Amino acid sequence: MRNIDVINSNWLFSKEAKAAPASLPTGWQEVNLPYTWNGEDGQDGGNDYYRGTCFFAKSLKADELPAGEVKYLQFDGVNSSCEVFWNGKSIAKHDGGYSTFRVRIEDIKDENTLAVAVDNSPNDRVYPQNADFTFYGGIYRDVKVIGVGKKHFDLDYYGSPAIMVTSEIKGKDAVVEIKTFINDDDDCTVKYEIYADGEVIASAVGEEDDEVKITIENVHLWDGLKDPYLYTAKATLIYKGEEVDEVSTRFGCRTFKIDPEKGFILNGREYPLRGVSRHQDRPGIGNALLPEHHKEDLELIIEMGANTIRLAHYQHSQVFYDLCDEAGLVLWAEIPYISKHMPNGYDNTVSQMKELISQNYNHPSIVVWGLSNEITIAGAADPDLIRNHKKLNELCHEMDKTRLTTIASVTMCPIDAEYVHISDVLSYNHYFGWYG
Repeated sequence: MRNIDVINSNWLFSKEAKAAPASLPTGWQEVNLPYTWNGEDGQDGGNDYYRGTCFFAKSLKADELPAGEVKYLQFDGVNSSCEVFWNGKSIAKHDGGYSTFRVRIEDIKDENTLAVAVDNSPNDRVYPQNADFTFYGGIYRDVKVIGVGKKHFDLDYYGSPAIMVTSEIKGKDAVVEIKTFINDDDDCTVKYEIYADGEVIASAVGEEDDEVKITIENVHLWDGLKDPYLYTAKATLIYKGEEVDEVSTRFGCRTFKIDPEKGFILNGREYPLRGVSRHQDRPGIGNALLPEHHKEDLELIIEMGANTIRLAHYQHSQVFYDLCDEAGLVLWAEIPYISKHMPNGYDNTVSQMKELISQNYNHPSIVVWGLSNEITIAGAADPDLIRNHKKLNELCHEMDKTRLTTIASVTMCPIDAEYVHISDVLSYNHYFGWYG
């Protein structure tokens, strides 16, 4: 079965090193994760904070790794680009500082050196590059080692949990479709179970990675702040009669729509949205938040009377999405395609959107995927920008047929501009008494 260890302690850090070490270096600063090197200089509101490549390193002994024939590293957030080295060999690169990514580790010795080159320097291909927030450099979320058997639920597709749950309300019941993804599904079956309040209420068996449909009778709806009820779906991979891997996810059953006259409608009733935009940030530690910081943010937002949050302007921590599911907040989730279109950044917008949707599909709190934010603030939309938005819109609908897309247009953007009509929902950022 799957085993996971968090490896946040006892890292070494260097801003002066020129290359990733093949063995554990001496003279480097000792740090624990999460960590950003811009915790102080990125806090003054200016653009004079350090942006460049820094290095992290950690020793990992084979006998201290979690059990499992196959091992993966999971990085929950490294900003903005990084390259991962195992005993001096480059094993992965990742562009995008706000999403989970994984890499398989092989050639494991008795003692191993994990090194990560992290780069938040300016470039013309990885978003964001122009915005009014700090692009904190560092490994600022958890790092984990995952041990699994040779047959396991997939760990290679855009950091996804390898389980997708889609519910459709039919009268008083919900038809729940559950789909899993397996690295090698030959001779495998999957046992699916749905839990309510810790008890199994329904189950099914699927062949290989086929989806199954399970009916929940008299479904308990996820109903915003009033009653944010969550079920749990668990999938167990069975190979030759043995349970070899397991994944689970919480999910909620609800309906919603956005009406041009009535606004947001949740479970058939009008549900006016009033809320805030939220960044991940704290004095002294920048974006390297701990769970208690996410919890404090959520409590402050609810205390002020909000029922919705726009998660600006990137993918946030899974800790925060989970808290919003539990509290019943309605979310707008987006990628950092912001302020200025970069012709060389198309592939990065696609990969970041795939990660956003793959990793967050099961959160009932999310109702819209944001394609971009104020992307014409640096100039009018050109054909390449319009093409980029159309492709992203198509991608969202291919990956998720249950949610809508939106674009945040800056206040001076003309209402008849072509690009503002690409998404399902049009949104405007107005700054009365500020910019105009």
